[in-house]
Amino acid sequence: MNKTRFERGSAGHIRIHVLPTNRFKTFAISLFAGIPLHEDTVTTTALTPFVLRRGTESHPETIEFKEQLEHLYGAGFGFDVYKRGDYQIVQFRMDTINDSFVKSEESMLEKTISFLGEVVTKPVTENGAFRHSYVATEKETVRQKLESIINDKIRYAAERCIEEMFKNDPYRLHPLGQRKELEGISSELLYVAYQQWLQQASLDLYVVGDTTLAEVQELVETKFNLNRSTTPDYARVVNDVTAREVQTVEEVLDVNQGKLNLGLRTPITYGDDRYAAALLYNGILGSYPHSKLFINVREKESLAYYASSRFDGHKGIMTIQSGIEMENYTKALDIIKAQLESMRSGEISELEMSQTKAMIRNSLLEIGDSAFEMIAYDFNRVLSNKDRPAEELLNQVERVTPEDVVAVAGEFHLDTIYFLTGKREV
Repeated sequence: MNKTRFERGSAGHIRIHVLPTNRFKTFAISLFAGIPLHEDTVTTTALTPFVLRRGTESHPETIEFKEQLEHLYGAGFGFDVYKRGDYQIVQFRMDTINDSFVKSEESMLEKTISFLGEVVTKPVTENGAFRHSYVATEKETVRQKLESIINDKIRYAAERCIEEMFKNDPYRLHPLGQRKELEGISSELLYVAYQQWLQQASLDLYVVGDTTLAEVQELVETKFNLNRSTTPDYARVVNDVTAREVQTVEEVLDVNQGKLNLGLRTPITYGDDRYAAALLYNGILGSYPHSKLFINVREKESLAYYASSRFDGHKGIMTIQSGIEMENYTKALDIIKAQLESMRSGEISELEMSQTKAMIRNSLLEIGDSAFEMIAYDFNRVLSNKDRPAEELLNQVERVTPEDVVAVAGEFHLDTIYFLTGKREV
């Protein structure tokens, strides 16, 4: 039993995606909960999973909670909070050993889904709210994570470029929320927000392992204590790519190295037929060691400590990141712009095409080696409402021509130039 495609179903207004296979020794389980990015909910949503990990009705003490994972033969449990397109996503992950490798009277899959169901739907409460001590501790955890961004200047510059680029758009919000909002979040307020989040979030449960869709559906029905009336879908992103004057933002901090970041908008997203060509465009421009930014800005001119590009197909943006000596700002910016222009004018070699296709091919082929990578890739289909199996995308990439890349190069428009610099002598 080794299926190659996820089977789809639902239970309790949760979409269910199951890949029956005995290739792996474990069950890989992911629950995605997504809601639109919004100023009013971004901080409470980010804080919620930190509190949920502290305890449940059956295991109210954190040490008991962790011991229960040991009783599941050392099952892994974790979560991430991030944004994809205009959505804030909370992803819970668990991996537990396949029944055939342990001596257990109960199904390990059943026990694991039961554990996850209780984490999400039956948290420990006091007086009708979250336990106060847990909320207080986790507020400090989130605060420290947000404050740590300023210490990582590469990450800080990337975040600030996005903030400036989307100053009038919820996408500017950090997925971990806003520090200024944390202080006012009480245990009672957070519990109400959690209940609303559980009702309104788009929920997708993925399972990869030696099981069936029917088995997982039955487990979700019995183990997830949900009283939902709808199964919200993700809305497709409609990008604003109206031509506008390029904005330049300079920020001064106590730094020894300048961070030059550029933001570009494009109408091309994951669901677009031109997506494969956009991957090639990004790859040739700045994703790999053979890319134009790396070769021309870093290697030939020795202007940058790093220079790369990243394409976000769920929002329809590209960002360029570079670390430079502050006095090299103008020269570095000119050379980066020259690489963008060279792509638009068709200066793309056969070697650049073949090397980039090889790099993308390797990445797509490696997806099949990891159950969680397979889950992450398939979740793109849910977010974009575009079913594009990895092998199909691979075939599309192989068919992309230099002319296709030039065509999409004209669809990436410079929007924001952000420069983080140090104090200069007058």
